[in-house]
Amino acid sequence: MDTATTGDLDIPADIAASLVDPVAYADDRIHDAYRWLRANNPLGIARPEKFDPFWVVTKHAHIQAISRQNDLFHNADRPTTLTNQALEERVRKITGGPNLVRSLVQMDAPDHPKYRALTQGWFMPANLGKFEGRVREIARATVQRMLDRGGACDFVEDVALGYPLHVIMEILGVPEADEPRMLKLTQELFGPQDPDTARVRDALSAEQVAVMLQAIIADFSAYFRKITENRRQNPRDDLATVIANAKIGGDYMPEHDQTSYYMIVATAGHDTTSSSTAGAIWALANDPAEFARVKANPELIPGLVDEAIRWMTPVKHFMRSATADTELGGRKIAKGDWLMLCYASGNRDEEVFEEPYRFRSDRKPNRHVAFGYGAHLCLGQYLAKLEMRILFEELLPHLKSLSLDGEVKMTQAYFVNGPKKLPIRFEVN
Repeated sequence: MDTATTGDLDIPADIAASLVDPVAYADDRIHDAYRWLRANNPLGIARPEKFDPFWVVTKHAHIQAISRQNDLFHNADRPTTLTNQALEERVRKITGGPNLVRSLVQMDAPDHPKYRALTQGWFMPANLGKFEGRVREIARATVQRMLDRGGACDFVEDVALGYPLHVIMEILGVPEADEPRMLKLTQELFGPQDPDTARVRDALSAEQVAVMLQAIIADFSAYFRKITENRRQNPRDDLATVIANAKIGGDYMPEHDQTSYYMIVATAGHDTTSSSTAGAIWALANDPAEFARVKANPELIPGLVDEAIRWMTPVKHFMRSATADTELGGRKIAKGDWLMLCYASGNRDEEVFEEPYRFRSDRKPNRHVAFGYGAHLCLGQYLAKLEMRILFEELLPHLKSLSLDGEVKMTQAYFVNGPKKLPIRFEVN
């Protein structure tokens, strides 16, 4: 980007700073920033300290336009999530590329469609139907534990964290005894900026952050290496068997790619669903009329699920880089430019969503982009919706009332975030 020619496109320094401030995502400042950007500079350039400049994409239509042009806007050429200059430089020295892992998210064609096809059928509704009975059993047991707590609980700790974790680990084939380890690794990976989840809580240099993230990935790799060996010798009807035995061009996946595949299933497969599940209960606890409406009309539960996913948008952004000079929204984007797709902003776009700051279970249509869009649309979207629908079908009929019982706290992270404390009080029918 040429400073001389793009200065008039720059967004205010305070707003640029909020985009890279994990604490801003734990309060309303990030949505204040998004609102200002959509109204005043929906496709502008941020120049926060210690980061390369990047375009900030805040409108729903622009997010979709970029996401459908996968040859023009790549995932793998630069860091796929917002990364400061020093950390990107360190990662490139370690891996020879911009990312420490190589999952579907960090791939472009021709690799991306080949790797996605390995498990896509597993996550389609036709296949997930065979798990529905078991998911309902897990949901009922989870609900009963909550009800047994006597009218008050921390919904995140007591329900939202454990329920989707148990579901995805069972589908993946991870023993229940190992679930706490998977949860801890996920929180360390997605919440390195949050003092409650970081592996190391002191301020770290880029080199120290890279070493810490490498150690987390190495822990995942060591764990799933044993799973792979087992599933090649003793295949089962689980997703780990599919990943362990999958072949690209006649050969098993390289180990790093395989670890990355396990990781995206084992982490994104529950953390984001936890946040959306908690978001639904948070919204209902804040709005007794909406709670009563959904209780009286169970057919609204699928809408409740979709609205909770829009409302929370757990994945706040992904990055793309332009492969050629192009134009979008009247702006000239140069080859090599870096772009931040702000999904949580797109999901509050006033041109797309009526009353975007109101939680409405009856919202139709609900064209949110919380799962992304285009070729990289989230592989696990149907599983997430299935889990949430079944949990609310099992939980809501038992509840007579629902309210907050203390301060809600959000994780401090600018990539994936959601509630980390949700104290609620409830009455049982």
